[in-house]
Amino acid sequence: MSVTLESIAFDCADAAALATFWAGVLSTEVDAEANEFFATVNRAADGPTLMFLQVPEPRNGKNRLHVDLAATDWAAEVDRLVGLGAKRLDEHNEYGTHWITLADPEGNVFDLAENH
Repeated sequence: MSVTLESIAFDCADAAALATFWAGVLSTEVDAEANEFFATVNRAADGPTLMFLQVPEPRNGKNRLHVDLAATDWAAEVDRLVGLGAKRLDEHNEYGTHWITLADPEGNVFDLAENH
């Protein structure tokens, strides 16, 4: 018996809108039948599905779990993500890694590391 990572769930105000942002980040499409209440990205692909669920309450404080991404053309990807609606929050160069912390359109924090 083994456990696999099936989905990463995001609570949000508008599931389809946030799924569209994250599909753009990953250069893919939102799965069919997305709506403001429920949407997924990469359901048919290998690896975890991103799942977006509308909840009535806003996010309060710092999220306790976040997504870490990496890119070879780091500067271009930072610009692309900001163009999609991400907001730059902070930049770090620690532990042998250079990364930037961003927030998605609903304020969920994520990191983009420079992949060498």
